[in-house]
Amino acid sequence: MRVVVSLMAVAAGAVLLSGCGKKQETAEQPASPNEPASAPAVPAGPTHEQAEALVATLPAPYNTGDIEKGRLTFGQCRACHTPEQGGPNMTGPNLWGVFGRKAASIQGFNYSDGLKASGITWDAAQIDKWITDPRAIVPDTRMSFLGLKNPQDRINVVAYLKTVTTAPQ
Repeated sequence: MRVVVSLMAVAAGAVLLSGCGKKQETAEQPASPNEPASAPAVPAGPTHEQAEALVATLPAPYNTGDIEKGRLTFGQCRACHTPEQGGPNMTGPNLWGVFGRKAASIQGFNYSDGLKASGITWDAAQIDKWITDPRAIVPDTRMSFLGLKNPQDRINVVAYLKTVTTAPQ
């Protein structure tokens, strides 16, 4: 009974945290019934075909990731990170353009000394390692995320990240 209650508390906490920092993704309401609603505040992402093409550029096994499942799993990350171009830094830095970027390179974001000295360049494999257990890579990181232990979840998140942090070609 005690374990079930503890698991329920952990699950409830995860659900609450996953909503932190989310941008509202609905259209604005019209000022009056005769005015049309304005466009959504969040810029449109890539088309399905563009997203699939971006995932196809990833090395195996990341090129097999399920974008929708990755989006759902990334809900945990949204408590601290925005992936959209021009999105704000939050507790964690904005992730737009993360693929190919040096770690700790966003101006004005307060990174740990360990991450600054890490020499990491973010690619699919490095992101996978990082989201498995950030503290195993950089022990003094300020990132408090415990990690994704399921390899398929990480593959899906990497695929999803590619589609929302990279401009379609």
